[in-house]
Amino acid sequence: MAKKVTIDAGGIYYRQLNEQIREAVAAGATDIVLQNVNGQRYIAGAMVGDLTFEVQGVPGQDLCSFMRGPKVRVKANVQDGVGNTMDDGTIIIEGLAGDVVGYAMRGGKIFIKGDVGYRVGIHMKAYMEKLPTIVIGGKAGDFLGEYMAGGILLLLGMYSDKPSEPIAGRSLGTGMHGGVIYVRGEVPKEQIGPGLSAQPLDDSDKAVIKGIVMEYAKELGLDAKEILAADFVKIKPFSHRPYGNLYVPA
Repeated sequence: MAKKVTIDAGGIYYRQLNEQIREAVAAGATDIVLQNVNGQRYIAGAMVGDLTFEVQGVPGQDLCSFMRGPKVRVKANVQDGVGNTMDDGTIIIEGLAGDVVGYAMRGGKIFIKGDVGYRVGIHMKAYMEKLPTIVIGGKAGDFLGEYMAGGILLLLGMYSDKPSEPIAGRSLGTGMHGGVIYVRGEVPKEQIGPGLSAQPLDDSDKAVIKGIVMEYAKELGLDAKEILAADFVKIKPFSHRPYGNLYVPA
């Protein structure tokens, strides 16, 4: 049976808060509720195992960095660096997210209801049997999926505070050499990085998207049928060495 612990983070410096969390886990807690969170960094960082966190408030940078296994639900927005180099687990964000979400992540899932900032999914990579996945319910800033080496980015553009903006900023997928970016609807050609193009889906793509959307919608209380009612396109790298021709052979 899960042992639930509630910690009031109000007015606590981030180091002391993270010490309290580690002490609670060491004492057997598996279900941790953090109340009155206000910018504390590194929450759930490097945590391992079958743990659940509910974060009430806005956590600071590098939430869940290097995490391996836990499930973390944030009841508000998040700052930059969520899921930095995470290895496994699930992060559910019921609001907006900042820049550099999922930097170099190599496993796990990040589900975001709203918009995100710049360079989300940069340097994502698939590691052994793991397939990191980020779903963005709103719109994305510049350089989405920059230098992406593996995994899946799914951009929906539905739950956005920026109705007049394009679904993604400039240079989507620039330098990507692995993985795939799926986009609901269309992407303006001028937003896509050099040498890349939006392509139609095949049956395997459709099955992958359906599976991800079903889980995403369940976690965030959304309508999966509505999400799947539109067409999607995919953006994949044309080469595993997109800038190989810029270098002089030795």
